[in-house]
Amino acid sequence: MMELREGGLDDPRVLALVAHHQAEAHASTPSENAHAMNVDGLRHRDISFWGLWEGEYLLGIAALRALASDHGEIKSMRTAPAHLRRGVARTLLTHLIALARTRGYTRVSLETGTAPMFEAANRMYEAAGFTDGPPFGGYPESPHNRFMTLSL
Repeated sequence: MMELREGGLDDPRVLALVAHHQAEAHASTPSENAHAMNVDGLRHRDISFWGLWEGEYLLGIAALRALASDHGEIKSMRTAPAHLRRGVARTLLTHLIALARTRGYTRVSLETGTAPMFEAANRMYEAAGFTDGPPFGGYPESPHNRFMTLSL
C-alpha cells in the first residue's frame, strides 16, 4: 500500500533520489536552465517535502513551495526509476494540489523542461489541467523551460 510521508530529507534513499533527479535535469538541460533543487534548497522553511513510500521502498518525491499567500509552486517531482508507470507522480501531484487548496492558494505553478525526458511529465501536467504561462518566481525565460499554472 502506498503511503505519503512528509519530510525524510535525512533518509539516504531520499538523498539518492534527489541526487538522481538533479543529475538527470542537468544532463538534459543547460546548467543555467536546470532548476532542480538540491537537498539544502528543499530544506527551506517555505517548502513542504513529501515522499511516497510502499513499505520501505521510496516510490517518488515532490515538494510544495509557498511563493505568496495565494500562490504555490510544485518542486522536485520525481518518480524512482524502478517504480515508473505505477501512478506515483499522479498520486504526488494530486496530493500537492489538495494541499495547495487547504492552504488557500488560488493557483499553483511549476517549471519543467522541454527536453524529450520531460514529455511524460508534461502530458501528466496537461491532463491535470495545467496550462502554459509566463515565467514566474524569478525564473528566466528560456526555450529549455516550460512554465505552467493551474487555477484552483
